[in-house]
Amino acid sequence: MKRFVYKAKDRAGKLFSGEVEASSASYAAGLIRKKGLFVISVTNKSKSLLAFLNKGSDKVPYNDVVAFTRQLSTMINAGLPVTDSLLVLRNQTKGEMQRVVSEILTDVSEGDPLSKACLKHPKVFTSTYTSILKAGEAGGVVEKVLLRLAENMERESQFRSKVKGAMIYPAIVVVGMLVVMTVMMIFVVPKMTSLYTDLGATLPLPTRILMGISDAFLRFWPVVLILGGLSGYAFSVYVSSSDGRRAYDRFKLRIPIMGPLQRKIMLTDITRTLSLLISAGVSILESLNVVVGIVKNTVIKDALKDTAVQVEKGFPIAYAFAKHEEAFPFIVSQMTVVGEQTGKTDEVLLKVSQIFENESDQAVKALTTAIEPIIMIFLGLGVGFLVIAVILPIYNLTSELGV
Repeated sequence: MKRFVYKAKDRAGKLFSGEVEASSASYAAGLIRKKGLFVISVTNKSKSLLAFLNKGSDKVPYNDVVAFTRQLSTMINAGLPVTDSLLVLRNQTKGEMQRVVSEILTDVSEGDPLSKACLKHPKVFTSTYTSILKAGEAGGVVEKVLLRLAENMERESQFRSKVKGAMIYPAIVVVGMLVVMTVMMIFVVPKMTSLYTDLGATLPLPTRILMGISDAFLRFWPVVLILGGLSGYAFSVYVSSSDGRRAYDRFKLRIPIMGPLQRKIMLTDITRTLSLLISAGVSILESLNVVVGIVKNTVIKDALKDTAVQVEKGFPIAYAFAKHEEAFPFIVSQMTVVGEQTGKTDEVLLKVSQIFENESDQAVKALTTAIEPIIMIFLGLGVGFLVIAVILPIYNLTSELGV
């Protein structure tokens, strides 16, 4: 969408100037005429380098999209036209989201459906979002699907916050440990080494180990950095290949504690999204194809692709799920059978997502509860080793000198 600067006058000859957003200069002139003005000139507004850079770097926060969806649903449900609702939201939002809403408003004003206007912003609105919106427009229930979208996105946002919040403390402790160890190796241990060397003392084994690590760190750090960089590059090349990515994703799912947790988190998103799409009137086959696009793990992605193929051939979705035990636990296919038999697949999938969400929440709590004492044990061992390596030579020296 482009911005145009215009000059116009009314019937009394009074001059007006301003800006308008439109897909072309001719459409911009039409929008100005609708205001009862006579167009004098319409020119494309030039963008500064700073604005161009901001456009490339700005990212719409997920919570802004959630708030936009909730507010749009509320206003449409209250009887406000879509264009008027978008106009109000454009004035309320700020930053990059305001630009996005402004472009959506212009597209809708030109006659595009809301789903098509949102589809032009794939970095802001996911394929799931636009598919559900399109289904709601076809059924004439846009306000209802927007409400479901808002509720689903809010639950997803809360779940993400729980998982991220639970990992903050362990991450801070680990980073702190690494910083302390680096400072010790670079600044403290070398001075201690020179002191003991000058005294000619016989050093105990822990001190010699610590000094050897510090000396290797100081002498060979360029080699370590180069080897680390080459290893990282080789790993990225391997993971970028299809076989390498599949092997790496399979390995992540098999990591004790973390692997099952990752799978539960992904299954929560998959079953919740499928439930939302099916309840909005999207076919099961199309819903599966949409969900494939949002899954990052190739093992589960391949399982979903094969599930879509089986459904397209006429097999029940429960049967297709049961073929991939590595991706989908038995409860998924078992519950889906019940949903297909009762005609309430969307409701059953929603219950399955709630089960996985609760299990994920409990697993995260158990993981953080277990991580804290484990980190404390390793931290205590590390600090104890440093204290012994530093204090023991001093103790030996004082004993030899008879102090």
